Amino acid sequence: MTAAPDTSRLPIDFQTDQDHDDSLHLLEQVRTALRNSTPLDIRGGGSKHFLGRPRRGVPIDTTRHRGIVSYDPTELIITARAGTPLAELESVLARGGQMLACEAPAFGPAATIGGMVAAGLSGPRRPWAGAVRDFVLGTRLISGLGTYLRFGGEVMKNVAGYDISRLLAGSHGCLGLITEVSFKVLPQPRCSISVAQPMPPDKALARLREWGQQPLPISAASHDGYALYLRFEGNDGSVRAACDRIGGDRLDDDWWQSLREHRLPFFATTDDPRPLWRLSVPSWQPPLDLPGDQWVDWGGAQRWLRSEAPPHDIQHLAQTAGGHATCFTAGQADSPFQPLPPALMHLHRNLKARLDPHGIFNPGRMYAEF
Repeated sequence: MTAAPDTSRLPIDFQTDQDHDDSLHLLEQVRTALRNSTPLDIRGGGSKHFLGRPRRGVPIDTTRHRGIVSYDPTELIITARAGTPLAELESVLARGGQMLACEAPAFGPAATIGGMVAAGLSGPRRPWAGAVRDFVLGTRLISGLGTYLRFGGEVMKNVAGYDISRLLAGSHGCLGLITEVSFKVLPQPRCSISVAQPMPPDKALARLREWGQQPLPISAASHDGYALYLRFEGNDGSVRAACDRIGGDRLDDDWWQSLREHRLPFFATTDDPRPLWRLSVPSWQPPLDLPGDQWVDWGGAQRWLRSEAPPHDIQHLAQTAGGHATCFTAGQADSPFQPLPPALMHLHRNLKARLDPHGIFNPGRMYAEF
């Protein structure tokens, strides 16, 4: 008797006629908005609505345009529509023993992959695996001219000229309405062990700089002000050897997901009304001289800050340190994103003018200037 074939590694195509109708429905809404000069507020699951400046415009809902388009585990590529829940994408990948390695946070069960790309946020593994934009291979987009555009593709190298697909990561919907994304995915690690060591912040940062020059399988490193948390991933032998060398108390693997999703007490707004800031700075920077409480992530490259310091002071210090700061608490800063220098703002406005010349997509969401 012939054994049944193993289908778990075969390409899967999920396309239906209804998916085509849903995309045309979005396109018609955009064209109607153009005819009426009506600004649009692009909405997915709403899990990241707090980011950016106040929203305005007529809501356009992407959640109907959902589902996995295709998945090829052998080629490490998955394509999904913008309204697909992030949890659904991760579940499909987990069944194939694979993952979206940037560990993008969801901040709620309704998070969609379109919102994930538009927000451009990455989780604890980001310095070692890459950011959201590094895993975007291609996109489909409805432009501000009412046309369907396709950028990139479903191969690892498919870039000619500007890589628009990656520019969409972190654009907060200001450049167009994302309808479909193709991602590069990676196998899940064979072994993962997390440990914690009590250690002051300055010593922890020094240790991380030292270990960064050594072949240790670190895939996450964070410090809460009192202890250093580390995750080792890879093959069983190298992970266990690193744990034996570094030492520390074992952690539950869910701890990193709690950090990623801001479920740890540090991030609880009910217990601490001070605004939450995210600062991206060079990892070698010492603890930042700012009032409030700090949480170090990404091996030192990401600093979470609870502080009542004026927004200008926080953003100025971040810029002086070689980075930038974003306010994660809605309504606490007129410019929640780091102000751009004139030359960079000029580039942003030119790109906006090419893809959305009438300014209908999420106007003013990132900056008042566009």
